[in-house]
Amino acid sequence: MATRSYPFSVARAMDLDPTFRTLLDEEPVSRVQLPFGGEAWLAVRYGDVRTVLSDPRFSRAELFGKDVPRVRPEIAEQVPTILDMDPPDHTRLRKLVAKAFTARRVAELRPRARRLTAEMLAGMRAEGPGADLVGHLSVPLPVTIICELLGVPVADRPIFRAGADAALSMTSQTPEQRAQSMGAMYTYMSGLVAQRREQPTDDLLGALVVARDDGDKLSEAEMISLAFVILVAGHETTMNQIGNMTFLLLTRPDRGAALRGDEAAVAQGIEELLRFTPLGASAGFPRIATEDVELSGVTIRAGDTVYVATQTANRDPAAFPDPEQLQLDRTMPVPHVAFGHGVHHCLGAQLARMELQEAIGGLLREFPDLRLAVEPQDVQWRTGGLVRGPQALPLTW
Repeated sequence: MATRSYPFSVARAMDLDPTFRTLLDEEPVSRVQLPFGGEAWLAVRYGDVRTVLSDPRFSRAELFGKDVPRVRPEIAEQVPTILDMDPPDHTRLRKLVAKAFTARRVAELRPRARRLTAEMLAGMRAEGPGADLVGHLSVPLPVTIICELLGVPVADRPIFRAGADAALSMTSQTPEQRAQSMGAMYTYMSGLVAQRREQPTDDLLGALVVARDDGDKLSEAEMISLAFVILVAGHETTMNQIGNMTFLLLTRPDRGAALRGDEAAVAQGIEELLRFTPLGASAGFPRIATEDVELSGVTIRAGDTVYVATQTANRDPAAFPDPEQLQLDRTMPVPHVAFGHGVHHCLGAQLARMELQEAIGGLLREFPDLRLAVEPQDVQWRTGGLVRGPQALPLTW
């Protein structure tokens, strides 16, 4: 079995490296060489990806602090976040915040998201053709909502945006730059915690402080790292996906009209866009096998590192008929794995869905003649990070 360098290439716009298709057809579990830490396994088929993400024999906690195959030179040395935990520690932390992201709570947030979207689109219209979607909507919408939910001042956006960029950086920052930005972010979150102790609030951060001080349900370090993860994950991926999905629709002008219908059509279309849109630009979060496990006829040995390609799993013809076609009225035969699967399934999935529905649906309703203000090949994309998205998306109408 040949070993390939991974990532296979630099992510370009919304393109998937053709190697993924080759592996999907011919070598669903393959050997890959990461930039640091050696070789790992890569699973690309839908069934295998779901197994790795949900089977307790594949551990996240076993990775922390170890010299495992990875895309960055440094080994994680700070306190583990909820992303680095297995049950029961993961379950304990997740329960503390899950009620903030229930379907009912998200439904209560929808009117606020709709008003914000309308205000931001009005600002974009006022600027006139050539306005940048990223600055007017993609960034401020999810940032405002997660800040209000968590209890973080929106005015402090430069601080936590720098922390988010560091957390998701691969080559865009040096280890020293990442350490500096992450350290500043943790100091910032510690300051907000101190404020909550002096002046209690009823936001999510205030609830975490109470759980720490009165319930003793998490340590001080866990509380700060949990708030950090919620803040970063609560806006970063949605921010990029608003731009990614808009780009996809505007480079397929016959498709966007389907999302100007009722809310059910928008919701269905967003699910298909989630399946189809490649968000990852590099290797994501790996697992360690704690015992021998077989995937597609390949034996993964205990101690081996395993990566999964969810974007390729979402293009698996065994799971999705005509997977390379963007069909906005598609009825999903099985759930896509854009939000992961298993115990680490994205906690904010319902919130992200709602924000995407409001942003994309509102954009296409308000601007029926919307189109790119530049040629598709001239759109500037973010580089050197774990996820992809436009640096700016100039639009006209």
